[in-house]
Amino acid sequence: MSQHTRHEAQAREERRAKAVQTLACADLVDAVGRIHQHRAHILDLVSPSPERKLFGRAVTISFFPTCTQLLDAETYSFGRLFDEAMQGAAADAAHTVLLLASNGHPGVSMAGGTKLSRLSNQGLAGVLTDGRLRDFDELATEPYASWCSGEAVSWGGGEVTPYLANVPVVLGGVGVHPGQYIYCDSSGAVVISEADIDGVLSVAHQIRNDDAGFRTAISSADGNGPIVGER
Repeated sequence: MSQHTRHEAQAREERRAKAVQTLACADLVDAVGRIHQHRAHILDLVSPSPERKLFGRAVTISFFPTCTQLLDAETYSFGRLFDEAMQGAAADAAHTVLLLASNGHPGVSMAGGTKLSRLSNQGLAGVLTDGRLRDFDELATEPYASWCSGEAVSWGGGEVTPYLANVPVVLGGVGVHPGQYIYCDSSGAVVISEADIDGVLSVAHQIRNDDAGFRTAISSADGNGPIVGER
């Protein structure tokens, strides 16, 4: 990629990141729903810093049940898989979200403050997992956003192992491909394809503007009948 092309791509990601700042997850879910029929949202997420929104393009690590006989710790390590995932990142680090897929182990820790310090070192936007994360107190002081199924207190390496990087994964029943866009706030997360992102952002802003108009109409109507088009 030439330097000019790289600068164009970075400017595009920054423009999209700015466009989501005034949106909520529900706006984007509604916008995706006007284009596709498949489920794109993930619920029941928590964060050590729930006021932080998360947005960027996905890189993935898929976990697998631990088997020391077949999966040696050196090959299947978080550090090696993280490096491999970042090599396939579709955007610069500031607009990249690390996804950790538990593959049926939502109650197990996928990582904690020490392993996730790599996100600070490389300047990632944040991490999203359908498993648990450790060290909420530490994660709350980090510059990136962290979203997960809950806080863990025990190490998860005895149950799951980082297995594959930058492969399609499933989080909370939603399929995610590397390079797709992730948005997450305190109400949930949504997955948006690269081909749809600009259209979804445009429709989401229109939905938000329409809602403002509906609230004005409702206030003026004084309860005298329904308002056509309100969601």
